[in-house]
Amino acid sequence: MTLPSHLVQTRLRGLYVITDGAARRQMEIAAAACNGGAGILQMRAKNLPLREAVQVARQMRYLATAAKVLFIVNDRVDLALAAKADGVHLGDEDMPVRIARQILGRHAVIGVSASTISEADEAITGGASYLGTGAVFATSSKSDAGEPIGLEQLRKITCYSKLPVAAIGGIDSSNIKSVINHGAQMACVISAVSTAFSQNEMTERVRQLAGFFES
Repeated sequence: MTLPSHLVQTRLRGLYVITDGAARRQMEIAAAACNGGAGILQMRAKNLPLREAVQVARQMRYLATAAKVLFIVNDRVDLALAAKADGVHLGDEDMPVRIARQILGRHAVIGVSASTISEADEAITGGASYLGTGAVFATSSKSDAGEPIGLEQLRKITCYSKLPVAAIGGIDSSNIKSVINHGAQMACVISAVSTAFSQNEMTERVRQLAGFFES
Protein backbone atom coordinates (compact mmCIF):
# COMPACT_ATOMS: atom_id res chain seq x y z
CA MET A 1 0.00 0.00 0.00
CA THR A 2 2.35 2.67 -1.24
CA LEU A 3 0.00 5.03 -3.07
CA PRO A 4 1.24 8.60 -2.45
CA SER A 5 -1.22 10.71 -0.47
CA HIS A 6 -1.44 13.42 -3.15
CA LEU A 7 -2.41 10.79 -5.73
CA VAL A 8 -5.09 9.37 -3.44
CA GLN A 9 -6.82 12.72 -3.22
CA THR A 10 -6.80 13.26 -6.98
CA ARG A 11 -8.26 9.81 -7.62
CA LEU A 12 -11.01 9.84 -4.99
CA ARG A 13 -13.50 10.97 -7.60
CA GLY A 14 -15.86 9.37 -10.06
CA LEU A 15 -17.99 6.27 -10.29
CA TYR A 16 -17.48 3.85 -7.40
CA VAL A 17 -18.62 0.30 -8.22
CA ILE A 18 -19.27 -2.21 -5.43
CA THR A 19 -19.28 -5.93 -6.14
CA ASP A 20 -21.40 -8.50 -4.37
CA GLY A 21 -22.62 -12.07 -4.69
CA ALA A 22 -20.89 -15.29 -5.72
CA ALA A 23 -17.25 -15.25 -6.78
CA ARG A 24 -17.91 -15.52 -10.51
CA ARG A 25 -20.48 -12.71 -10.46
CA GLN A 26 -18.15 -10.51 -8.44
CA MET A 27 -15.42 -10.95 -11.04
CA GLU A 28 -17.85 -10.10 -13.84
CA ILE A 29 -18.86 -6.89 -12.07
CA ALA A 30 -15.20 -6.04 -11.39
CA ALA A 31 -14.28 -6.54 -15.04
CA ALA A 32 -17.22 -4.39 -16.14
CA ALA A 33 -16.18 -1.66 -13.70
CA CYS A 34 -12.59 -1.62 -14.93
CA ASN A 35 -13.56 -1.78 -18.61
CA GLY A 36 -16.34 0.79 -18.31
CA GLY A 37 -14.34 3.59 -16.71
CA ALA A 38 -15.08 3.38 -12.99
CA GLY A 39 -12.64 5.23 -10.74
CA ILE A 40 -12.97 3.02 -7.67
CA LEU A 41 -13.81 -0.66 -7.18
CA GLN A 42 -14.90 -2.12 -3.87
CA MET A 43 -15.20 -5.81 -3.09
CA ARG A 44 -17.85 -7.02 -0.65
CA ALA A 45 -17.10 -10.54 0.54
CA LYS A 46 -19.66 -11.04 3.29
CA ASN A 47 -20.85 -14.41 2.00
CA LEU A 48 -17.57 -15.82 0.68
CA PRO A 49 -15.36 -18.19 2.71
CA LEU A 50 -12.10 -16.46 3.60
CA ARG A 51 -9.90 -18.65 1.41
CA GLU A 52 -12.11 -18.01 -1.63
CA ALA A 53 -12.40 -14.32 -0.76
CA VAL A 54 -8.61 -13.95 -0.77
CA GLN A 55 -8.38 -15.56 -4.22
CA VAL A 56 -11.10 -13.33 -5.64
CA ALA A 57 -9.63 -10.21 -4.02
CA ARG A 58 -6.21 -10.88 -5.51
CA GLN A 59 -7.72 -11.34 -8.96
CA MET A 60 -9.65 -8.08 -8.57
CA ARG A 61 -6.51 -6.31 -7.46
CA TYR A 62 -4.79 -7.45 -10.65
CA LEU A 63 -7.66 -6.16 -12.80
CA ALA A 64 -7.83 -2.86 -10.95
CA THR A 65 -4.09 -2.26 -11.11
CA ALA A 66 -4.03 -2.89 -14.87
CA ALA A 67 -6.92 -0.46 -15.35
CA LYS A 68 -5.48 2.14 -12.91
CA VAL A 69 -8.59 1.83 -10.73
CA LEU A 70 -8.43 2.13 -6.94
CA PHE A 71 -9.24 -1.19 -5.27
CA ILE A 72 -10.94 -1.15 -1.87
CA VAL A 73 -12.07 -4.06 0.33
CA ASN A 74 -15.25 -3.71 2.38
CA ASP A 75 -14.97 -4.20 6.18
CA ARG A 76 -12.01 -6.60 6.27
CA VAL A 77 -8.59 -5.15 7.06
CA ASP A 78 -7.04 -8.62 6.99
CA LEU A 79 -8.43 -9.30 3.51
CA ALA A 80 -7.20 -5.92 2.28
CA LEU A 81 -3.71 -6.79 3.50
CA ALA A 82 -3.79 -10.27 1.96
CA ALA A 83 -4.86 -8.88 -1.42
CA LYS A 84 -2.51 -5.86 -1.26
CA ALA A 85 -5.54 -3.67 -1.83
CA ASP A 86 -5.29 0.11 -1.94
CA GLY A 87 -7.37 0.24 1.20
CA VAL A 88 -10.54 -0.64 3.07
CA HIS A 89 -14.00 0.79 3.74
CA LEU A 90 -15.18 0.62 7.35
CA GLY A 91 -18.71 0.72 8.72
CA ASP A 92 -19.80 1.66 12.23
CA GLU A 93 -19.40 -1.92 13.50
CA ASP A 94 -15.98 -2.50 11.93
CA MET A 95 -12.48 -1.86 13.21
CA PRO A 96 -11.97 1.73 14.43
CA VAL A 97 -10.34 3.87 11.78
CA ARG A 98 -7.42 4.80 14.06
CA ILE A 99 -6.44 1.16 14.46
CA ALA A 100 -6.96 0.41 10.77
CA ARG A 101 -4.67 3.33 9.92
CA GLN A 102 -1.98 1.98 12.26
CA ILE A 103 -2.18 -1.44 10.56
CA LEU A 104 -2.49 -0.34 6.93
CA GLY A 105 -0.15 2.63 7.02
CA ARG A 106 -0.40 6.29 6.14
CA HIS A 107 -0.77 5.79 2.38
CA ALA A 108 -3.74 3.40 2.57
CA VAL A 109 -7.16 4.60 1.41
CA ILE A 110 -9.55 4.25 4.33
CA GLY A 111 -13.19 5.09 3.76
CA VAL A 112 -15.54 5.44 6.71
CA SER A 113 -19.34 5.43 6.72
CA ALA A 114 -20.59 8.77 8.08
CA SER A 115 -24.06 10.21 7.58
CA THR A 116 -24.10 12.81 10.37
CA ILE A 117 -21.79 15.68 11.27
CA SER A 118 -20.67 13.94 14.46
CA GLU A 119 -19.83 10.76 12.56
CA ALA A 120 -17.95 12.83 9.98
CA ASP A 121 -15.98 14.53 12.77
CA GLU A 122 -15.02 11.20 14.29
CA ALA A 123 -13.93 9.79 10.92
CA ILE A 124 -11.89 12.87 10.02
CA THR A 125 -10.18 12.94 13.42
CA GLY A 126 -9.45 9.22 13.21
CA GLY A 127 -7.60 9.52 9.92
CA ALA A 128 -10.13 8.61 7.23
CA SER A 129 -9.35 9.29 3.56
CA TYR A 130 -12.98 9.79 2.52
CA LEU A 131 -16.52 9.53 3.87
CA GLY A 132 -19.23 7.17 2.65
CA THR A 133 -22.58 8.91 3.13
CA GLY A 134 -26.02 7.39 2.80
CA ALA A 135 -28.24 5.67 2.09
CA VAL A 136 -29.17 8.76 0.10
CA PHE A 137 -32.13 7.06 -1.56
CA ALA A 138 -34.05 3.89 -0.69
CA THR A 139 -32.07 0.77 -1.56
CA SER A 140 -32.56 -2.98 -1.55
CA SER A 141 -28.84 -3.74 -1.94
CA LYS A 142 -28.05 -3.41 1.77
CA SER A 143 -30.56 -4.76 4.30
CA ASP A 144 -29.26 -2.61 7.18
CA ALA A 145 -29.05 0.67 5.27
CA GLY A 146 -31.81 2.30 7.35
CA GLU A 147 -34.06 5.16 6.27
CA PRO A 148 -32.77 7.31 3.40
CA ILE A 149 -30.99 10.47 4.55
CA GLY A 150 -31.96 12.42 1.43
CA LEU A 151 -30.11 14.95 -0.68
CA GLU A 152 -30.21 17.80 1.84
CA GLN A 153 -28.37 15.76 4.48
CA LEU A 154 -25.87 14.74 1.81
CA ARG A 155 -25.36 18.45 1.09
CA LYS A 156 -24.75 19.17 4.79
CA ILE A 157 -22.05 16.49 4.94
CA THR A 158 -20.34 17.55 1.73
CA CYS A 159 -20.33 21.21 2.79
CA TYR A 160 -18.92 20.35 6.20
CA SER A 161 -16.35 17.72 5.29
CA LYS A 162 -12.82 18.55 4.22
CA LEU A 163 -12.59 14.98 2.91
CA PRO A 164 -14.07 13.68 -0.37
CA VAL A 165 -17.54 12.23 0.03
CA ALA A 166 -18.89 9.09 -1.65
CA ALA A 167 -22.68 9.05 -1.85
CA ILE A 168 -24.27 5.60 -1.61
CA GLY A 169 -27.71 4.07 -1.63
CA GLY A 170 -30.21 3.71 -4.44
CA ILE A 171 -28.08 5.59 -6.98
CA ASP A 172 -28.73 4.95 -10.67
CA SER A 173 -28.80 6.84 -13.96
CA SER A 174 -31.99 8.68 -12.94
CA ASN A 175 -30.51 10.37 -9.87
CA ILE A 176 -26.70 10.21 -10.07
CA LYS A 177 -26.47 13.78 -11.33
CA SER A 178 -28.34 15.01 -8.26
CA VAL A 179 -25.78 13.56 -5.82
CA ILE A 180 -22.98 15.15 -7.84
CA ASN A 181 -24.84 18.47 -7.78
CA HIS A 182 -25.14 18.15 -3.99
CA GLY A 183 -21.38 17.95 -3.59
CA ALA A 184 -20.49 14.25 -3.72
CA GLN A 185 -17.17 13.58 -5.42
CA MET A 186 -18.00 9.88 -5.81
CA ALA A 187 -21.21 7.95 -6.46
CA CYS A 188 -21.40 4.33 -5.31
CA VAL A 189 -23.48 1.89 -7.33
CA ILE A 190 -24.35 -1.74 -6.79
CA SER A 191 -27.66 -2.90 -8.29
CA ALA A 192 -27.53 -0.24 -11.02
CA VAL A 193 -24.74 -2.36 -12.50
CA SER A 194 -25.06 -5.84 -10.99
CA THR A 195 -28.66 -6.46 -12.10
CA ALA A 196 -27.64 -6.36 -15.76
CA PHE A 197 -28.12 -9.66 -17.56
CA SER A 198 -24.68 -9.92 -19.16
CA GLN A 199 -21.18 -8.63 -18.56
CA ASN A 200 -21.40 -6.58 -21.75
CA GLU A 201 -24.56 -4.92 -20.46
CA MET A 202 -22.88 -4.28 -17.10
CA THR A 203 -19.94 -2.65 -18.86
CA GLU A 204 -22.27 -0.40 -20.83
CA ARG A 205 -24.12 0.63 -17.66
CA VAL A 206 -20.80 1.48 -15.99
CA ARG A 207 -19.77 3.51 -19.03
CA GLN A 208 -23.03 5.47 -18.97
CA LEU A 209 -22.83 6.16 -15.23
CA ALA A 210 -19.15 7.07 -15.37
CA GLY A 211 -19.98 9.56 -18.09
CA PHE A 212 -21.79 11.78 -15.60
CA PHE A 213 -18.40 12.67 -14.08
CA GLU A 214 -16.86 13.74 -17.38
CA SER A 215 -16.45 17.47 -17.71
